[in-house]
Amino acid sequence: MEAIEELAVQPCTSSLYLRPFRLSYRQNGTKKFWDFMRTHDSVSILIFNTSRQCFVVVKQFRPAVYMCEVERHHPQVFQSQDKESFSSLENPLPAVVGVTYELCAGIVDKPGLSLEEIACEEILEECGYRVSIADLRKITSYRSGVGVTGSRQTLFYAEVNDQMRTNGGGGQPEEGELIEVVEIPLEESMKFAYDETFPKTMGVIFSFMWFHNNIAPKLPKK
Repeated sequence: MEAIEELAVQPCTSSLYLRPFRLSYRQNGTKKFWDFMRTHDSVSILIFNTSRQCFVVVKQFRPAVYMCEVERHHPQVFQSQDKESFSSLENPLPAVVGVTYELCAGIVDKPGLSLEEIACEEILEECGYRVSIADLRKITSYRSGVGVTGSRQTLFYAEVNDQMRTNGGGGQPEEGELIEVVEIPLEESMKFAYDETFPKTMGVIFSFMWFHNNIAPKLPKK
């Protein structure tokens, strides 16, 4: 996961996932414009293993996070972003600066499947647990990247146990995925949520709080 080599930045002229646009409009009599991206909606799943009383999250390298750190240290990398030539970095930062902890998640790009079906597929592929639609509970949906993409993410909750795990997870290597499955013990979860030394998404923090408010009070007392 952390063997990053031959780092280079160049303009993106086409993408399977992002489409850039500029919207011009008039608001309260003032002419305005806004640049935005169209991208896929997504699902995410808070997974709780009842056998070991822990949350199951994923850990992976995120190029966008990595490049934010690269720019802080090497701002010249983006100076040629609008040119045909690309900028290379001979001494890249360690890949760990781009590794984040996240909920199991995936984009909604299969028109024939429901959000629940996509969520079940992602749980199996990324974390190795086989769950059914009946095992899912919808928590809520919300907008993410409101300044750039405005896409909708739907958050589910799923309880699993050790018997439901059929493989080691890790994503689909043929699609370039390299995912590590991580277990966060329930008793350490809120400390983990607020520990900035573990880079994480807001989905992790929000869902852990939701669990402690809605599920934890109903758990059997030790």
